[in-house]
Amino acid sequence: MPRPPKPRWCQGLPAQEVFKPAGVPLGRLERVILQLDELEALRLCDLLNLSQEEAGARMGVSRGTVQRLLSAARAKVADALLHGKAIVITQGDHVRIHHPGRHRFRGPRP
Repeated sequence: MPRPPKPRWCQGLPAQEVFKPAGVPLGRLERVILQLDELEALRLCDLLNLSQEEAGARMGVSRGTVQRLLSAARAKVADALLHGKAIVITQGDHVRIHHPGRHRFRGPRP
């Protein structure tokens, strides 16, 4: 039996959950499911220009996990862009949201 996924910290939920080609109703489009942790890896490495090691430290996972997330995310985004598919972003059970300005609470409340 495989080990359960390690929790992955993400900055927050995106402003939009679905991106699609203009002028085509969502119901007529094929969909690509992009997990929130895959989007976070893209954000950290491709937008903020962090190394995979730095991104892994921020997400609480290994560099190898970030590499796998990036590879999957880039393939999904390329597929959607090239083939006119909608991108649907989902959170998943193993993702933990970190809200900027809030501290992660690690113990009983005083």
